[in-house]
Amino acid sequence: MTDAPITQDVMTIPRRLPEGARVNIVGLTRDALRAALIEAGTPEKQAKMRVNQLWQWVYHWGVRDFAEMTNLAKPYRAMLAERFEIALPEVVSRQVSADGTRKYLVRIAGGHEVEVVYIPEEDRGTLCISSQVGCTLTCSFCHTGTQKLVRNLTAGEIVGQIMLARDDLGEWPEPGQGTGESGPRLLSNIVLMGMGEPLYNFDNVRDAMKIAMDGEGIALSRRRITLSTSGVVPEIARCATEIGCQLAVSFHATTDEVRDRLVPINKRWNIAALLEALKAYPKASNSERITFEYVMLKGVNDTDADARRLVGLLRGIPAKINLIPFNEWPGAPYERSEWQRIEAFADIVYKAGYAAPIRTPRGEDIMAACGQLKSATERARKSRAEIAAETGLG
Repeated sequence: MTDAPITQDVMTIPRRLPEGARVNIVGLTRDALRAALIEAGTPEKQAKMRVNQLWQWVYHWGVRDFAEMTNLAKPYRAMLAERFEIALPEVVSRQVSADGTRKYLVRIAGGHEVEVVYIPEEDRGTLCISSQVGCTLTCSFCHTGTQKLVRNLTAGEIVGQIMLARDDLGEWPEPGQGTGESGPRLLSNIVLMGMGEPLYNFDNVRDAMKIAMDGEGIALSRRRITLSTSGVVPEIARCATEIGCQLAVSFHATTDEVRDRLVPINKRWNIAALLEALKAYPKASNSERITFEYVMLKGVNDTDADARRLVGLLRGIPAKINLIPFNEWPGAPYERSEWQRIEAFADIVYKAGYAAPIRTPRGEDIMAACGQLKSATERARKSRAEIAAETGLG
């Protein structure tokens, strides 16, 4: 039996593959795919070439049937079909918002579900993907945080979200056609801001993003991938060196007292420890500015004094502050700051020399906005009172 460990902080949950099960190519790194092909009988001298061929078929052209891989000999295609599969998570439902935002409810192995959101804009198309089923962080303003952690997603389940969105958008090029030849990319950016804390599933997230960035496949630039963390300090340096993508931080408060309440991970790694780790990040990866996400909560973190403290804390860090009007959900313990208050806050930050865009809420009508994601089955099982009780406000 094959053990494929899933780690969540220090917890390991073994998952076993049944004997004789076909190996899913989706999510394998190049090295892992090469090893699997050799184990299946591919001569070592041919293995690198076979990896390159399969990589293009699966990740550049989006082909799922080995029979269509016409530059491979028929007997080799038959062997692949017997020993391997190209499997994606299942799309259970697809909703489209009035503003064009698409939300997919996606089922993965074990019958668990996560949500994936595609946000179209004039100059880009951003896919918000999930890294865990549920979340362990219990941030008090976040609907996803009211769903208990079930497990980490595999690399295949993470990169599979990108692939199923490209399916829905009809964005795979025709065989023989290069990426981008048919026009601007509809899916041009990825944000790891869906369900879960990506840095608590580091290895799988890293492998999935390496696949997404590979120039012979999906071919997204590292500058177009943003990983959002609530502040898992020990993994921040690894993120810079092993992934090298853009970094966003769920910051949301300017004092430890308030951040302890909003983002409980702050009790483990406080604001000072987090900022120290972030000051080293751009040097480690030559990244651009770090994005600080700041949800605007009425009467909690939205005063002029908060804005001035925020500016002081970020001194010395190349930063952009994304101000996020709170997206309400049933039983939410907070209210959105008044628009005038948000603009006054933004003005203080802007005058201190930081970009401070106010994020336009997208997909609120289908519960697809930031902080609203939660698998539909979980949402259906719990009443408003139960959700309120879980957040300590019942």
